[in-house]
Parts: sequence; structure tokens; C-alpha cells
Amino acid sequence: MNLVDCRLRLETDHVPHKIRGPQRPERPRVLVVDDEDDLLELVRYNLTKEGYAVECVGSGEEALVAARREPPDLIVLDLMLPAVDGLEVCRRLKGDSRTRDVPIVMLTAKGEERDVITGLERGADDYIAKPFSPRVLTARIKALLRRDEARRRDEQETPLEVHELSIHAGRHEVTLAGEALELTYTEFALLQFLARRPGWAYTRSQIVDAVKGEDYPVTERSVDVQVAGLRKKLGDHGHYIETVRGVGYRMRG
Repeated sequence: MNLVDCRLRLETDHVPHKIRGPQRPERPRVLVVDDEDDLLELVRYNLTKEGYAVECVGSGEEALVAARREPPDLIVLDLMLPAVDGLEVCRRLKGDSRTRDVPIVMLTAKGEERDVITGLERGADDYIAKPFSPRVLTARIKALLRRDEARRRDEQETPLEVHELSIHAGRHEVTLAGEALELTYTEFALLQFLARRPGWAYTRSQIVDAVKGEDYPVTERSVDVQVAGLRKKLGDHGHYIETVRGVGYRMRG
């Protein structure tokens, strides 16, 4: 079966060249990355029909720009892309604090086991071999979005526990040894970011990308000020946040 066979699986006899019209912000956003225009329109049509807001790009470079500009709810990513291929795009997105939690469905024309394994090792959440049924792709996307929503709800409802700190994202509350801490938005975001992976060192740039404070102009230089203020509020436990010389900061493991 070739790509033409895949196209014939459409539920309609006609695929519009472009889908226009206002997209409501509450619709799940899907970024589709492929260098074949016909396949992009095929996927765009079927996902739009299912109620998704779809953005299509034709290269790895465009995918990185689009995903970082406004992280989507899910990415459909072709493996074989010119210049920056899908595996490299996946690696970069999963290594970026802004996009690492975005589910990725990898498309591969080869269907070989080693390509699938490599994609999953780079952080892809699922894969589909070309040619594929639009119905199967839609079902996989729905399943991944349900799983991601469940994960987000769990993060909101379950406090993050590290050392004597308890961080509740949903309530925006932090307690230290049972005592409540009064933190600003940026301090809370910074503490939560570091606490998610104790022992992992982050640069100031990574911290800025993750925090983007609303009550303080967060820059690389101001990260040091935020850390100093946070350590002061932690009191005798300020050593939980360690300085990594030449890198940035980490939560003590």
C-alpha cells in the first residue's frame, strides 16, 4: 500500500486545499510536521473534522520554532525530514523545559524496528508507520491526550514531596516541615521547577524559560535574586537549593 492508498481512506471524496476559519482556544492544538504537502492536508482535514485546532509545518526547523513559540497539546512528527530530521527534533523538544511534556506521535515510512526504538528512546510517546489510516491516527491522538490530561490532573491533585517540602500545584501552596510558606508566583514556580528533579542542574536560561514570572521581570541575572529570596524564606533549609558553579542551580538530591 502506498500513500495514494492512504488518501483513499478518507471518509469524504474531497479534501479542501486549505481549512480556514476561527479556531476556539479551548480546542486541543495539534502541530503536524511533514515535508509532504498532500499528507499535511490529509491529516489537517481529518483532525480539523474531529475538532482539533491544527497547525502544519514542513520542516524540522519550523517545527522547533512553532513548538517553542506556543507549545501545542500534541505533535505529529515525521521521522524523515530534510536538514533537521524528526529524531533530532524530538530530542531537542524533549530536552526543552517548555516542550518536554508535549506528547509526540512519530510517523515513520520505514516501519523498521530500529527506527521505532530510536524514536521512543528519544522521547516519542507513540508511533505510526506510513501508510496509515486517518482513523487510527485520530484514535492514537485521543488516547495520548486523555493520558496527558490524567497526568496533569494528578500533578494538580498530588503534592510534590521532596525533603521536608510539600508543594501543591493545584492549591499553589508550599509547606516546609508542616509550616506554610508565603511565596510569590515566581518563587513558587522556581521552587517547583527545581523540586521536580532533585539533583538535576539547570542553567539560568533554562530556569527563565520554565518560570517566566508574572510578578517579576525574570531574566538570567534576576534568577540569582529570586534564588537568594527563596533561600531566605526557606531559612535553615535554604541549603536545599544548591549553586552549581559555572552552570546554575539544582535542588539537593
